[in-house]
Amino acid sequence: MDSSAIRGIVFDKDGTLFDFNATWRAWARDLLHAETEGAPERLQPLADALGYDLAQDRFRKDSLVIAATVSEVVDAALPHLADTDPAPAIARFNAAAARAPQVEATPLIAFLTRLREAGLKLGVATNDAETPARAHLDAARVSVLFDFIAGSDSGFGGKPEVGQLREFCRVTGLRPEHCAMVGDSTHDLHAGRAAGMVTVAVLTGVAERADLAPHADVVLDSIADLPGWLGL
Repeated sequence: MDSSAIRGIVFDKDGTLFDFNATWRAWARDLLHAETEGAPERLQPLADALGYDLAQDRFRKDSLVIAATVSEVVDAALPHLADTDPAPAIARFNAAAARAPQVEATPLIAFLTRLREAGLKLGVATNDAETPARAHLDAARVSVLFDFIAGSDSGFGGKPEVGQLREFCRVTGLRPEHCAMVGDSTHDLHAGRAAGMVTVAVLTGVAERADLAPHADVVLDSIADLPGWLGL
């Protein structure tokens, strides 16, 4: 594979730009306890529905939170919430997500600036909603370094569908084969393959190398290894 042909890179957000468990562990703890306050018998069922191991204080490999949209997360959680209407729960989950302190997988300003200076177009395609996603990128002071940012509610669908990636190509004018999709889940890699992009897996999420390698053109420890792989 000739990585020097790559002209654009689309990044997943959680588990890729930001370390997954380091970032979302506190969010999960706070959310689980807030949502079951006054009804402790719902704590374990809700944690199970979200794929969170209370004893280990971390997400399980099969957690739907890793790659699902907020609507899908709330649908799974709803039987264990006080709500019967998902809309208020979605609003609460998004608000809690927007407040979650993000742990960068590598210092992002320097990393992204290096890629831009090499002439690459950059995008974010996340199954998070766009508002909390932009809040996270704003907090890291990197929103302005991206040519494209899309959440699952931005009008292009979510991964593993290809709508976000096709829109990145439309916005940047790049052909899919000159772009790479970088992510930590099979949803990211399946979307990249379906869109005709090079697929790059990183190990800063919950999935392990053996889970991702069959779906990726290359597996890197983290995005910090990307400039070297690109030959920058």
